[in-house]
Amino acid sequence: MVVLVGLTSDRGAGERSDLTRIKKWWRGLGGDGFVALPPPTRSRYTQSDGHEDAAELFAARGITGRASFAYWHWQSHAAFDRTGALRGPLYLHWGGDHATVAGGLGPGPDGYRLVDNGPRGAFQLDRVTATDPDGLPDPQDEAGVRQFLDRIGADRHGHPATPLTGPEERWLHDRLAGPTGPVAATDPLATAAPFAATDTVTATDRFATALELRQALTPEEASRLLAAVQEEHAGRLTGWRGWWPVLNALLRQGREEAWELAAALGPAPADTLAEHPSPRALDALRALVLAGHDEAVRAWFRTYRTLHEPDPYAAARVLCAELPDRETARAALLDAVRTAVTEEWRAAHPAADQELARSAAALTAVRLTTDDRLPRPLRVAAARAAYDQVAHVRERAARSTGPEAAGALAAADRYEAVRDELLAGTGPDLTSYEGALGDLWHRYRTLSPADTGWLRDQVADPATGVQGIAFCLELLYAHGAAGEAEVRALLPRWKKELAKQYRTTYTEWRHPLVTLTCLAQDLAHPAADELLAWWAKPKPLWKDPLRLLTHLGAPDEARAAELWEFVVSGAHDTGHLMTWVLLRARLDGTHPLLVAERLIGEPGVREYVLHRVLIGVADPAQPLWHYAVDPRSHSWWRRAQEVADNAALSAGARAIGMKTAREHYVTRYPDQVRPPLTDGELTGSRAWLAARTARTAGTD
Repeated sequence: MVVLVGLTSDRGAGERSDLTRIKKWWRGLGGDGFVALPPPTRSRYTQSDGHEDAAELFAARGITGRASFAYWHWQSHAAFDRTGALRGPLYLHWGGDHATVAGGLGPGPDGYRLVDNGPRGAFQLDRVTATDPDGLPDPQDEAGVRQFLDRIGADRHGHPATPLTGPEERWLHDRLAGPTGPVAATDPLATAAPFAATDTVTATDRFATALELRQALTPEEASRLLAAVQEEHAGRLTGWRGWWPVLNALLRQGREEAWELAAALGPAPADTLAEHPSPRALDALRALVLAGHDEAVRAWFRTYRTLHEPDPYAAARVLCAELPDRETARAALLDAVRTAVTEEWRAAHPAADQELARSAAALTAVRLTTDDRLPRPLRVAAARAAYDQVAHVRERAARSTGPEAAGALAAADRYEAVRDELLAGTGPDLTSYEGALGDLWHRYRTLSPADTGWLRDQVADPATGVQGIAFCLELLYAHGAAGEAEVRALLPRWKKELAKQYRTTYTEWRHPLVTLTCLAQDLAHPAADELLAWWAKPKPLWKDPLRLLTHLGAPDEARAAELWEFVVSGAHDTGHLMTWVLLRARLDGTHPLLVAERLIGEPGVREYVLHRVLIGVADPAQPLWHYAVDPRSHSWWRRAQEVADNAALSAGARAIGMKTAREHYVTRYPDQVRPPLTDGELTGSRAWLAARTARTAGTD
């Protein structure tokens, strides 16, 4: 890479590091109804973790009522590098009263500025820096350089690049004018340290990106940057995150080196190749798709349309015939078609507002399901994509009149007439982001015969990965639909594949080996003893917190007692109380809600954990294993309502249901609920909450 000219950092251990200075200031905060939580460890990874830490701290200190607090979590902590220097703004999250928090934080420590982003945002802490009359930082000021790059735009996925002033462009070219040399040892602005240089986005990369976003990277600069990287990281370019300005410049300049670089980078540059369409780019993208890189499907589709067939339906038919037999590939092609149709609609309706655009996009998803211009595999993908859209289409059509509304209702009727037939024997992409699978968990509260068959097929398929097994096996087990066939299918895989660390903190399903062990015990399968013996071994260490969760299988009083001892010990709960409640309910032959409500006020049982468990076990045929109430989830919202409305429960238990409902995003931030709510669902939810609140007030 290119050595940064004159760029140094203000890093260092002890009193000189940003982290040390900020911690010193942080320790002095507090008082007047405001608490600054201790700096985070890895266990405080999200905002939910921060609020749980606050609840525990308040309980330990005897703080009652509504207190205000601030904290940062481990993801925010990534703003610091290994030496404690700030690599970007530190985001400070909070709870309680915004004005109290703002007053408690004050102006920030000396040498830093604190930005208040209002009641809906986090505070940002960053260093104070200086610029010259042209707005340029001192090249030796690391924080100033970083802030300058953020201001002008040095990220191709950020806001549209604004033109550079003459001094700004010269300043950037000067930064790339030095001699080449190793990057990792000379670039203090690398944004992924301490990893290898190919895994970072360096300041050099950002200088080059800022120029190439304005098509200002020169042929000489592109050649020098490429030569430096090829020399230092020969054979390992797939990890080079700063490739875009160089490849884009080479393609823009018509250079042969562009194709060698694109081939070395793998699927990463697919969209960039589509931005420079040519027969050679089309061949390269087709090869990526056929090699299994579904992320290149959209770019392949775009390039084919540009070069051969502008009609999106005709292009989709051609490419679908060549597409590998993978549901994920078909979903990617369907998504590309939807995007193309939506873009055509937007071009024809330039004045349409966001609400109208969303309505059109939903209607497009519904219509594609029955559009004979698409081959059946893409219509199946469309039926799945439109599953949660059809209600929105009906609702918006009902508010309108005229032929467009009638057409939308007719499209919804056609969709519902064919949906079940198209989706029979299919399911979600089990390799997708776990949050996407969680978003549709509520669809599986009851299982149709087709659902059960598909879930069993996935468990039996050797190609299904650990996440997919965990998802499918949990559903089968919870609904009582898992059996010997699932044990037989998974036993050959458990030692090599399932006996691995797999985090399920933010999921509704457990580690698949926990579920398999429970199933084997319930069936009195001969493999149960071998599985339990593995859990009893001291290593690997990751499994120790999960061992007691296997007690749910074939429960007895001894296991119940061991699990209870852990629950009241104060150790970190990763599903233990929920396991005990479900276990106790099985032993007593009662509903787990009745078990959970008896624990209200029980010494040793943490209140916030019990509240989550009470909601999570509302339906024992599908308990919710997420480590906290997921405020975006349809499943958690429905369970909160059911607990609040359950006349068989005590007033205290119903109050927990009401508290959970009030804090759910359905009533607070409905736009964040996934899948999105219809207006009717939102109105009904608000009416339900208002009625229950009024009833409670009347009782009081």
